[in-house]
Amino acid sequence: MDKKLCQQFKSVLTYFPDELENGENYNFVYGDQNFKKYCTNSCDSNLEKINAVCLYLFNLFFGNINSFKDNAKNNLDVVYYILICLKKENGINKLNDFYTKHIETNTHYISKLGDARGYNCYKEIIDQKKDLLNMDNSIISNFYKAFKSLCEMYSAFGGNTSNCKKCSKNFNQFVEKYKELNENYNNTDNSPYRKILFTLSTDYNNLKNECKDAQDVVFPSLPEIKTSQNTTKIPGETSDKNVQNSDVIPSSSSIVSKLIPVLSIFPAIPIFLGIAYKYSLFGFRKRSQKQHIREKLKK
Repeated sequence: MDKKLCQQFKSVLTYFPDELENGENYNFVYGDQNFKKYCTNSCDSNLEKINAVCLYLFNLFFGNINSFKDNAKNNLDVVYYILICLKKENGINKLNDFYTKHIETNTHYISKLGDARGYNCYKEIIDQKKDLLNMDNSIISNFYKAFKSLCEMYSAFGGNTSNCKKCSKNFNQFVEKYKELNENYNNTDNSPYRKILFTLSTDYNNLKNECKDAQDVVFPSLPEIKTSQNTTKIPGETSDKNVQNSDVIPSSSSIVSKLIPVLSIFPAIPIFLGIAYKYSLFGFRKRSQKQHIREKLKK
């Protein structure tokens, strides 16, 4: 994670806020110029708008050879964050439902990328993280909140240690959400839940390490990721001590080289995180409306 990546996601939220307008619909702010070419049926439905933004983000991070090489080298885990942006709508309870209905045969996702990128299409990139697709969206939405808080810190930091104090507005919020996630999860057999926790803790501790010499600001420590006797170690975790409690954080390139076999494509995590979050809000609204109708019929 870095300032550039977070600013790109923040820019998307400026044009496509992650809250429903009047509790019913998502709307593009300042028009849909950035997303129109990814729309089907003029993006008349919430689902079409969400899918268009998802495609826009994939194109942003992987659409040309230069951006692909940059993200492949520094932020391969973005794919996780893209996926976590997806949430449930109209019965879509798992990301795999969205994948089957809107990605698997969608020409935008399966069209050949061209150039020598190692992947033929966006679908192949997503397929590297298919273990995440079966995670329930109610769980994924909580990761989105943690990601969003962490990204706010990276944006405030901006690569300048003089800005470390600006991160204090968000780090307590992130740590509390992280602790909550760490207490309520199924950590077995190298689960995607554990992988995302590890990714978040690594990115947080990298920022904490950048600010270790800053004055008047002390980043709180994260608890160790809970383990079970049957849990498989994630490549990149230390054997004696989890990385989140280490005072010395490996360099970005070192971390990425260790995480590539497991976390593979970082740029997609935030995209699916945010999209998943939108799904849950819209899905909750739909359920509330149906419940209200049922109650009226009973009277």
